[in-house]
Amino acid sequence: QVHLVESGGGSVQAGGSLRLSCAASEDIYGRYDMAWFRQAPGKDREAVAVIYPGGQTVYCADSVKGRFTASQDNAKKLLNLQLNSLKPEDTAIYYCAAAFGATGSRCRSPSYTYWGQGTQVTVSS
Repeated sequence: QVHLVESGGGSVQAGGSLRLSCAASEDIYGRYDMAWFRQAPGKDREAVAVIYPGGQTVYCADSVKGRFTASQDNAKKLLNLQLNSLKPEDTAIYYCAAAFGATGSRCRSPSYTYWGQGTQVTVSS
């Protein structure tokens, strides 16, 4: 059982930045498919970015391209998500997810086995 813990959420004004991190209970970095999802109030969970075991990153949400950067720090065993130029519509709970040998679209939540508890990001206008 892999446990994921997110950190770094908070409240910022539009245009601000935050850096989210995800720590795993065991060394899964470089072996598991990992992803960031978010869920806004009243909306479905949405994939933000996927990081493949080889390090390739795919941004699933067009709205975050050019503003968000996902990365994996194998030395510190962290999955990071840098959020820049934040907008009120980015307000959501952000989740870290992982799966070993995921199949199907990595931009869909059923592809992932392990989930963190989420961290709240609130952007005010």
